[in-house]
Amino acid sequence: MSGTSRAQLCFLLLSVTALRGHARFLDIQENEISPEGLLSLLSSELKRELPEEFVYRRALRCLDMVAIEGQFTFTAERPQLNCAVFFIGEPSDIISIEYDSVNVDCRGGDFIKVFDGWVMKGEKFPSSQDHPLPLYERYSDYCETGVSRPITRSSQNVAMLFFRLHQSGSSFTVTFRKLINPFPCNVVSQTPEGSFTMVIPQQHRNCSFSIIYPVEIQIGELSLGQHNDLKRSILGCAGSGDFVELLGGNGMDTSKMFPMADLCYSFNGPAQMKVGCDNTVVRMVSSGKFVNRVSFQYRLLGHHELQQMKGNSVEDVCLRA
Repeated sequence: MSGTSRAQLCFLLLSVTALRGHARFLDIQENEISPEGLLSLLSSELKRELPEEFVYRRALRCLDMVAIEGQFTFTAERPQLNCAVFFIGEPSDIISIEYDSVNVDCRGGDFIKVFDGWVMKGEKFPSSQDHPLPLYERYSDYCETGVSRPITRSSQNVAMLFFRLHQSGSSFTVTFRKLINPFPCNVVSQTPEGSFTMVIPQQHRNCSFSIIYPVEIQIGELSLGQHNDLKRSILGCAGSGDFVELLGGNGMDTSKMFPMADLCYSFNGPAQMKVGCDNTVVRMVSSGKFVNRVSFQYRLLGHHELQQMKGNSVEDVCLRA
């Protein structure tokens, strides 16, 4: 079964389960949604085409994906105790979420929170190693800040809103906007095919580009500034302080993924590798001493390619996991 077919099937099963009222809604730490389920929601959302002058408005579902700017309202028809909305923009975007109106009972245990990133099955993107803020600063709780902080902005192209409403009739409305990020760092790709150039301009930070599909990565250019080759050969890429690694895994946290390859020499490609995992990540580690740059393309692996990878000790690490 192809990746597209599996995603469509997963979305169908989610929809039927929700209609029957038996859906296990997302828990911020231990939700059950898979990368396939998440991307099926995204595929559905991206199919919408709207004129530029039109302000898009629609109701939110308890489990939802939003990729188009607009105004979104959730009204509880019954107690909704574990709901989540995933917001995503283009790689060069950051996310802005503004509360327009809120009618919830904070004292009665209701809450609405925004998380700077995504959470899936208890794993966070970006990981704590890659995000510029400590974990506690990545949460914004409306019931704690109220109207004093009506707008929350993310550090990357994804953010998440999760909420719990105990009474029918409780509701809220938010406006979702995309703002330009001149130096995108941590990114979740909306599609299984594309290209990207990651630049870290003399900043001591780590940046990850996540593709929630099994893909082939082809690196066309890698520039890592000036290095002492002797130090690099003794200590390996990690000892150099500036390098790129390819990671594969079935979760979102890059610190828990399998290292597939390390690259710490500047070159003009192509260099390519197939990663048969639910999530493929290009991660750049920068010491802050240089302007580091990596350009790459990626494409979805076909079913026959995934079958051929079985038995390869490196390429099928996720297929065996």
